[in-house]
Amino acid sequence: MKLMHLAVTIGVAAGSLAMSALARDVSRSGPAANGSPAWAIEQVSDTDIRSDYTAICREDAAKLCAGRDGSALRICLATNKARVSPACQTALAAPWQGAGNDQSRMTPCDRSIICNPRPANNVGVPAAAGRTVERVMWKSTPLNMGYKPTYPYELPPGGGGATSVSMDSKGNLWVLQRVPPGMPELFKFGPDRKLQLALDDTELGHHTDKAHGIRVDPEDNVWVADANGSTVRKISPEGKLLFTLGTHGRRGDWDESRNQRLLWQPLAVAFARDGSVYIAQGHANESPNDVGGPDPANRSGASRILHLTKDGRFIRQWYGNVVGPGKFYEAHDIAVDPRNGDIWIGDREEYRFVVYTDDGKFVKTVQTRNLTCNVAFDAEGNLWQGTGQDGQLLRIDRDGKVLGAIGNGRGPGIGQVGETGYITWDGAGNIITGSTGQDRITVWVRPQR
Repeated sequence: MKLMHLAVTIGVAAGSLAMSALARDVSRSGPAANGSPAWAIEQVSDTDIRSDYTAICREDAAKLCAGRDGSALRICLATNKARVSPACQTALAAPWQGAGNDQSRMTPCDRSIICNPRPANNVGVPAAAGRTVERVMWKSTPLNMGYKPTYPYELPPGGGGATSVSMDSKGNLWVLQRVPPGMPELFKFGPDRKLQLALDDTELGHHTDKAHGIRVDPEDNVWVADANGSTVRKISPEGKLLFTLGTHGRRGDWDESRNQRLLWQPLAVAFARDGSVYIAQGHANESPNDVGGPDPANRSGASRILHLTKDGRFIRQWYGNVVGPGKFYEAHDIAVDPRNGDIWIGDREEYRFVVYTDDGKFVKTVQTRNLTCNVAFDAEGNLWQGTGQDGQLLRIDRDGKVLGAIGNGRGPGIGQVGETGYITWDGAGNIITGSTGQDRITVWVRPQR
């Protein structure tokens, strides 16, 4: 979304006084002030940074991987990445979804009451002409708040973006990756950062159609959200499938009165202080809900939060419905405030957080200047925001004030990301995040105090 158009969008979306104040702010930059770092609106290319590696790597493929195509070709090239040309290495490092990665065959947005396409940036300008978008970038002093980007974890070759990460109580890092069918997609790295487990369809039950969020619960089980596959799976610390919520390939509504337990684009998971689970659902403008369609199991066209016990029994749910106080357009991420148990929802396309009590009562809307793709609390109770394709992690207060920024923007360079993945921390306070756009995991090493 283009920042110069943000005022129009958010004004329609909520109409609060805070948003009106933001709409009147037409400044292009601002100095560090009142505890916030300096910021500036930067113009960046909106060109998809994914690349056609098959064309770029054609000569390398002929030399090293003759007779292979599809995922077998990519795996072969990635395995030989030290021997391929620099251009091929760059192409392999760029984001990749892979033909056949999503087996759901779901329409991107069909019949939903909230399925209204947004105007694209530079309407009418072909992507090939070099469209640009404007994003707010924050510039902390010292740079990146003193955190240093490192890449100590190594994923097996051939996969796509590392969409989500989560740390367990024993210092093991779990990583979910978007991969073609048949490849491992869920990984467990030990405290020594060496690979311990690599789980594929055999252990997990089926291919993940659109790997999204994972989170480790208080008992060290891993919950995996498959957006397009319409399931959430609970995996034991040893990598065994404990149970599956929803039905793979059957999107729909959770309706206890009809004994119907379906999911609708599950994106992220969070845990209450009593161990119960919240599931955030609804990619909104990218959602495949079929309101008015032939399936009677799929009638509600709004994003939603589903609250279940740790063994999957229904407690409650509540809905977004797009506009008005307490509403949300998309539930891209969810986190529980350790100080009071409040539920924070990242409403990505509206650049806002929507906050509820643990029993689903609306508390407030917090407007921001950046995409609210990821939300997480560190061990000290500080609130962090991942800004997706804005390419930064922001430390913010509970009123949305930016206190510091980490990240060098969108791209393949050091300290950059294609799109921020979910956020976790190790025992030393280092920030760990994936990237939807790259098959790598960044550890931002915390500065010594």
